[in-house]
Amino acid sequence: MNTHTPVDGPEHAERAARELEEASAQEIVSWAAQTFGESLCMTSSMADALMVDLASRQVPGIDVIFLDTGYHFAETIGTRDAVASVHDINLVTVEPRRTVEEQESALGPRLYARNPQICCHLRKVEPLERALEPYAAWLTGLRREDSATRRDTPIVQWDQRRGMTKVNPIARWTQDDVDTYTAEHGVLVNPLQDDGFPSIGCEPCTHRVAPGEDPRSGRWAGTGRTECGIHL
Repeated sequence: MNTHTPVDGPEHAERAARELEEASAQEIVSWAAQTFGESLCMTSSMADALMVDLASRQVPGIDVIFLDTGYHFAETIGTRDAVASVHDINLVTVEPRRTVEEQESALGPRLYARNPQICCHLRKVEPLERALEPYAAWLTGLRREDSATRRDTPIVQWDQRRGMTKVNPIARWTQDDVDTYTAEHGVLVNPLQDDGFPSIGCEPCTHRVAPGEDPRSGRWAGTGRTECGIHL
């Protein structure tokens, strides 16, 4: 495995993805750290701290971007604070340009219900794009098993919209892999996961999921949406 493949466009990303397809998640994070140095960050929704644990073991002090949409469950904010207190990371909390109150004053109440696409763009997509500007690459916790829209997720990909590299170290992991790592390393998990919320987003747009249902079926239930736009 060539751990020094430069990545500055789609062809290089595709090559790196091929080289790293069979690598362990730890090796992938290590490759990203060697390749991008201080220009590497990661994002976390704080559904759990698996990726934070994995990344911070390889890259102590890594910048972890958390999007505070203003609509999070209290449990998610609590998980964020707990994760930041026990891991060697630099937590970067990013907020939308407008508070919830300012958005409602300008665009009316319950935008998340009337037009979730615009609400997600204003409170997630646009803030993240601002937050990612200083970096050359970012780590995510995307897994192919998450949903049909993610089943072809490569280990490394070129994020054309943002002009940077996206690295998905646990793309190949199954739920069993996640559960095993979580148990072995005592990973912090958002308590909502034990209360019927296997996929956790903003409180108004996230509902409990019955056992056996698609884990992401509780996100934007009834709207036909499965993604907020960050990973599309």
